[in-house]
Amino acid sequence: MLCPVCHQRKAKRACPALGKQICTVCCGTKRLTEIACPSDCGYLTTARTHPPAVVQRQQEMDRAMLLPLLQGLSERQARLFLMLSAVAARYQSDALQKLVDEDIAQASGALASTLETAAKGIVYEHQPSSLVAARLMAELRSAVDEVVKNGGSALERDAAVVLRRIEQAATMMVSVRPNANELQLLLTRVLAPPPGAEEPETPSAPASSLIIP
Repeated sequence: MLCPVCHQRKAKRACPALGKQICTVCCGTKRLTEIACPSDCGYLTTARTHPPAVVQRQQEMDRAMLLPLLQGLSERQARLFLMLSAVAARYQSDALQKLVDEDIAQASGALASTLETAAKGIVYEHQPSSLVAARLMAELRSAVDEVVKNGGSALERDAAVVLRRIEQAATMMVSVRPNANELQLLLTRVLAPPPGAEEPETPSAPASSLIIP
């Protein structure tokens, strides 16, 4: 029997999502993209527990790039870094105005400057030059405000430190590959919750696969 998805290869694997037998290639390549796999699917669980070697290498490379940005941060600052980075990872661009690393650098830098200015007793809203960056900054500001309202000015200062780290990472990516979204892709791979996972109720506890040593 041919696979009902590709109509090319033999169907050898029972798919609980489709209620049919499909081929192993479609199971592996269309999982969670074209096929809405249930969380209790044995093949999905196995793939997450034992990812292919190429995926493991990518994960190791991502962690090697991200972990230096956490060095020197306190535990609270590291959690803020993960939280705000997850906001950038989840940002949805439209077809005409795609988010690139320069936008992330502008958004995080402008918000950091705003928070640093506020710490000196001056209320001034720094603005990025890019419209996309301004939209991302608004989302970052919303996340910071949600945390700061319960934590006070100390958390606001920590947020400024963290935003400078994100700006640093984005600027580094721009120097390597301008007009790309390499940082967002990296953050998505490392920080974004897996498909089907519930979003955290508050931004103080982001879902993340990154383990802080």
